[in-house]
Amino acid sequence: MGVAINERPERFHGVIAQVPFVDVLTTMLDESIPLTTGEFEEWGNPQDEEYYTYMKSYSPYDNVTAQAYPHLLVTTGLHDSQVQYWEPAKWVAKLRELKTDDRLLLLCTDMDSGHGGKSGRFKSYEGVALEYAFLIGLAQGTLPAQA
Repeated sequence: MGVAINERPERFHGVIAQVPFVDVLTTMLDESIPLTTGEFEEWGNPQDEEYYTYMKSYSPYDNVTAQAYPHLLVTTGLHDSQVQYWEPAKWVAKLRELKTDDRLLLLCTDMDSGHGGKSGRFKSYEGVALEYAFLIGLAQGTLPAQA
């Protein structure tokens, strides 16, 4: 999703990015983050120049450019041990700095959840309701422009 909207943003009217892994290089270079070293087998170790160069070629954060992006709803959880909350926040900040359009760019940080979103019988519906409201706004063309 992050790579796709960097390379072909015109193909999307809107995107919901749920706890997106978008700062690949920074995360994979930080061995103190849970799961990082265990992921070297799948992703490669960026300490190796070959893997570093390859990761940088597609890492969504590292490839944000000055262009028009689709409407975006980005979600993260403060207690996410798999995608640290600052990763989507950092990506959104860079998008806000460089994007050339006035489409909506929302960051929703849930202060009580982890990687899987809210838990509990009814709390999980709050996240679903937010996403549905975003999708309905896209479909109806009623999303406001970015202020």
